[in-house]
Order: sequence, then C-alpha cells, then structure tokens
Amino acid sequence: MPTVAVLYGTLRIVSARTSKQLPGWLSGVIVAGVGICLLGLELSRTLRNRNREPKLIRGVRNLGLAAGAAVVMQWAERPFAMRLAGRVERNDLGVVPVLVRSHAARLVLSVILLDYGLYLWHVLTHKVPQLWRFHLVHHIDLDLDTSTAVRFHFGEMLLSIPWRLAQIRVAGASPLAVSIWQTFLLASILFHHSNVRLPVRLERLLSFFIMTPRLHGTHHEARRDHANSNWSSGLTIWDLLHGTYKWRETQGAIGVPAFQNSEDVTLPRCVLIPFEPQVEVWERRV
Repeated sequence: MPTVAVLYGTLRIVSARTSKQLPGWLSGVIVAGVGICLLGLELSRTLRNRNREPKLIRGVRNLGLAAGAAVVMQWAERPFAMRLAGRVERNDLGVVPVLVRSHAARLVLSVILLDYGLYLWHVLTHKVPQLWRFHLVHHIDLDLDTSTAVRFHFGEMLLSIPWRLAQIRVAGASPLAVSIWQTFLLASILFHHSNVRLPVRLERLLSFFIMTPRLHGTHHEARRDHANSNWSSGLTIWDLLHGTYKWRETQGAIGVPAFQNSEDVTLPRCVLIPFEPQVEVWERRV
C-alpha cells in the first residue's frame, strides 16, 4: 500500500547519507504521487458512499484551510525545526544517540520516536480544551476523503510548534530523520483519510501495523467514544499499546453532532470557530 511503499523507499537512502535532508523535490514527488493515486482510487473503489456536500466545494474549502496551515509550517515551524535538528545532530543530543551508534539505526529509531510523539500530541488535541477548539476544525468536515488530510486550522499548526521542537530535542532526531518522518507522515495521513475501499482481510492485517482508512474513519465518526480511539498517525502500535485501537468494518456518520449542517462548516466559519464560545460538540444542536 502507499504508506508501506513510501516508508520502504525513503529508508533505502539511510545508508547513503548523501545529504543532510531528504531533497525537497523527492518528498514532493512521493507525496504528490501518493495523493494522485489515492484520488484515482477514491473514484473506483469508494469506501463511504454518502456525500453530504459536493466534492468540489469541500475540496476548495479544505485547500483554503490547508493553505494557512502550509504557510505556518513552511515559514514558522520548518526553519526552527531544522535548525534545532542540526544542533541536535552535531552535539549528539537526545535519546537516540545514547541508545544506538549506527547512522541507519539512528534514523529508524528517530522516525519511530517522532511518530510516537505525534500520537501523544493527537491525544492532547482531543483532551485539552484549548487545543481541541482548534483541532475541532479538522473533525467537522461532513465527509472524509483525501482532502480532509490537509484540513487543519493554522492556529493548531502554530500551537504544535513547541511540541514539535520538543519531539526533535528529546528524540535526538537529525535533519534527515525529520525530513524522512515528515514525508512518511504526509503520505500516511493522505492514505488513512482517503475514501478508498480496501479488501477487508487485507486492511484488517494492515491495521495492526499502519493507520488505515477504516480505522481512521472510525476516529472521524460523530461519536465521542469513537473519536477517542485510533489516534495514531503512522504506526498503529501506539494505539495497540495504549488500548485505544478500535477496529470497525462498518463506517458511520462523519463529523461531530453539533456541526452537521453545511452552513455550520463554511470556510469563514471554520476559521472563526476556535475563537468563538465553545458549544457541547457531541450533542446535536436544534
């Protein structure tokens, strides 16, 4: 599947160490290729047939939100993250240099620890009210497909920067490890947000290793107990270890009960929702 191929392909460069980071063009080609492949599969192998809104309208809205998030990631997060990763690598800081010596092992372990750090962050965005009000924007999409993968409020991206820096510092991740993880992560979130129907037996097997469309579809259902499960973004070992793994073959209604109408999720509303008085989102408004 796409994420498995990405992880294999990117880790093949581990032993070469030809650059300090994965080349930007290579990351772009990998992520774009995965995205295009998934968009095609969504048309021919649809998992959820319910469409609450026209795909074009949702796609434009989600890309609008993604543009704000991308600006934050490119101009605020990336410079600090890569500068810190360079310092970490030069001074052998963090957990990874203490545990392993070989360059390849450091890269693999760094990617694993960064992935776990993101699991913990995802839990916090659901549990901490000040973070949830921003992450809520991601969850109120009325349908779930590849475009939802990039639908994040710019405020959430800003708030995540200190956590991301802490992930890099504690793990001891190098710039190359960070860039490999980011590429794997982007491909993974495109995959598990997609509306692609996989053979049930295959997906059930994959779900014990990586996040899949049915697993993440459950996380996006309009039920609090389902939203509080399947928090992994890449490797599902974290949900398995923490008891938050929930497999459901059947897919339910997407979103949150308090935002089930199109007028509730327009682009201006999505931008403003985190700054408005919060409602009980798990109860349907009348």
